[in-house]
Amino acid sequence: MHLLEVTDKASRKLFHKVPHGVYKGDPNWACPLEGMVENIFIPEKNPSFKNGEAIRWVLLDNNNKILGRIAAFYNNEKALTFEQPTGGCGFFECLDNQEAANRLFDAARDWLKTKGMEAMDGPVNFGENYMNWGLLAEGFMPQGFGMPYNPPYYVKLFENYGFQIYFKQFSYHLDTTLPELPERFWKVAEWVARKPQFNFRHFSWKEKDKFIDDFARVYDNAWRFHEHFKPIDKDDLADFINNSKSLIEEDFIWFAYHEDEPIALFVMIPDFNQILAKLNGKINILTLPKIMWLKWRKTITRTRSLIIGIVPKYQRSGIESGIFWHLRPAMYKKRWYREMELSWAGDFNPKIVALYESVGGKRTKTHYTMRYLFDRNKPFTRAPIITADAARE
Repeated sequence: MHLLEVTDKASRKLFHKVPHGVYKGDPNWACPLEGMVENIFIPEKNPSFKNGEAIRWVLLDNNNKILGRIAAFYNNEKALTFEQPTGGCGFFECLDNQEAANRLFDAARDWLKTKGMEAMDGPVNFGENYMNWGLLAEGFMPQGFGMPYNPPYYVKLFENYGFQIYFKQFSYHLDTTLPELPERFWKVAEWVARKPQFNFRHFSWKEKDKFIDDFARVYDNAWRFHEHFKPIDKDDLADFINNSKSLIEEDFIWFAYHEDEPIALFVMIPDFNQILAKLNGKINILTLPKIMWLKWRKTITRTRSLIIGIVPKYQRSGIESGIFWHLRPAMYKKRWYREMELSWAGDFNPKIVALYESVGGKRTKTHYTMRYLFDRNKPFTRAPIITADAARE
């Protein structure tokens, strides 16, 4: 076996070829867009490079047959919030071969050690956690856009190497979207939505910068009590929004305000994976007509929520139900959307888990965020639970 660092066009081509061998014949897999993956490793296009670095490899056997791939990265702003500096590994793909997996994990670990890291999380993203984050452990079915998919044996590869579960991520499904929500929920939603001190607005491209600012204010206030909180990078957020322009439906993204102060947000997008599954990872002048035709045919019938955030002061106000009340008409107008995925709720955040269950969500998928401590004698601790008391503080 030998590792090939990805540094040029030929090695990049090999990097993107790896998953096609792993998922050959798997109908659940939707090949990610190669261009979106590449952008993650381009400093000019990924703000995470402001405070970190990334590297990636392809693993070949002695006959130059592809065995797997992996990337390693760190962002000092995030890494240094933990007890031990923690980097990440991701974009892992590998045949069912523990020796090959170990070689890939070793490469990531050894490189991260040279950068001062003492642990690595995986499989994670070199960026925010609403994309490419987690190891699928339950619910081997088509995934929502940006949610990772992998063969069941990946869990064994990670655990055999020594990774442990840092936290679990649950995804919930509403099979027939909003009209199926409990009647009691809608009564509360209407009551909250009509309160004069609250107002609700959906995203608009004309006011993109304002909504990015409002997003950052809600996000930072909602998660500031988390033990390892770091303010969201607005450049990263703007980059994601600009790159997702073809996916965004303005009335699928809602903000709630209390006397013009942003207090809650909900972001949902169409599940573009239903089209990606037919594109083989590429968008170009030849595939654009097919994309337009598939969109016209209403091929996308699912949506995926990326994030819901509520400022702690208003977490018992029912404000999230008010957002759903305003989202409801948008869903009624677009009847071809028949399923909503609410993702992902960390097991460290019981309030979000309770919210998704209260609206009728059925837990269908579980992803793991795994952690590997370089010092094998160091005690392992899982992500701390966010308690109501912590939120109030």
